[in-house]
Amino acid sequence: MKRNIGRTILIVSAVLVFVIVALCCVTTVPTGYTGIVTTFGRVEPYTFDAGFHVKSPFQRVVKMDNRTQKAVESLQAFSSDIQQVDILIAVNYSIDQSTAEKLYKTVGEEYYSKILYPRLLENTKAIFSKYTAEKLVAYRETLSTEITALVVEDVKDYGITVSSIAVQDIDFTDAFTNAVEAKQVAAQNKLTAETEQARLTMQAEEEAHRQVIKAQADAEQAKIAAKAELEVTKIQADAAEYAGLKEAAKNRAVAESITPELVRYYYILQWDGRLPETMLGENANILFGVN
Repeated sequence: MKRNIGRTILIVSAVLVFVIVALCCVTTVPTGYTGIVTTFGRVEPYTFDAGFHVKSPFQRVVKMDNRTQKAVESLQAFSSDIQQVDILIAVNYSIDQSTAEKLYKTVGEEYYSKILYPRLLENTKAIFSKYTAEKLVAYRETLSTEITALVVEDVKDYGITVSSIAVQDIDFTDAFTNAVEAKQVAAQNKLTAETEQARLTMQAEEEAHRQVIKAQADAEQAKIAAKAELEVTKIQADAAEYAGLKEAAKNRAVAESITPELVRYYYILQWDGRLPETMLGENANILFGVN
């Protein structure tokens, strides 16, 4: 009995050892991953694709994710006018399957924190320092494009592919935000004042234009009235001259028609029959009564 029990234990142990060794000699790689094979820590020059694989029990398989991954980071930078900026930025990246073995060998699994993040931080600060704080908000798409171009160039040799970088949020200090709001309010007030001034200026110009038109109309009216008065005066003068000429002609005709006989005739008609009471002889200097 003891001998049979010992034999059974030995067989079971051998089976367990075989199962354990067999399990250590197989591995699976999920879809979207690359299996990096290491033997006692040394990276083998080949990789495992997705699926079931057989390996040495002394080998370990590190699964590197080839799928597009997303990271969102909160960064700080300064604008060209030395304003502190808090940035929320998102980066989409992946690794090339063909260079995954090299990336693991030279950098390791923490390639994001060692390679991608430092380049992202450095280039974000460099791009933000080119613009004033006021322009940063308006140029968000431009900032994303410029940062992406720089980061892509810096990490491509490591087999890291950056598909996009987006500046999601830009925040400034409370002091700067209040200053910007105050400036906007001042600009709005200035615009309102300029609009009101333009309206008043337009009204003044319209009133001045009306006054000019009125003055021109009054001057034209006065000119017409003066011309009419001159015409009336001329007509009156012509009439007076005509009347004078007419009277002179009449007088001249009358004078030409008077004769001594006519004068004596009118004299006789006007005589009342009385003789003069005094008479003065020729060369006499004494007055005497007729009676």
